[in-house]
Amino acid sequence: QVVLVESGGGSVPVGGSLRLSCIASGTYSTNYMAWFRQAPGNEREGVAAIYTGNGDAYYAASVKDRFTISQDNAKNTVFLQMNSLTPEDSGTYYCAAHGRVRAHVGGVFRRLLAADFGYWGQGTQVTVSS
Repeated sequence: QVVLVESGGGSVPVGGSLRLSCIASGTYSTNYMAWFRQAPGNEREGVAAIYTGNGDAYYAASVKDRFTISQDNAKNTVFLQMNSLTPEDSGTYYCAAHGRVRAHVGGVFRRLLAADFGYWGQGTQVTVSS
């Protein structure tokens, strides 16, 4: 059993930055962890993933070069640094664990499947206003 707790969401203007944190507790082992986001009426969309064994990072094309996923293994924490935010980045951001990255090209994936991840946090709200 893994418990994930996100924090760091908030409201920022266009072009602003936020840093999300996800603390994992419980039976925690080397695995893929990820950040997804969901806007009202939309599907849950994967934006970044990290393999906790070696720190390899993967991104959706829409956020690459703006978002950075990282980890602090000593604290069982995964971060998502989000820069140059736009209104399209608004939504509830969820941390997920024990999943996989099915395919990528140069660290960019076309899609992460929410069904591939076994554990989820409660989410943290991000609002970017113009």
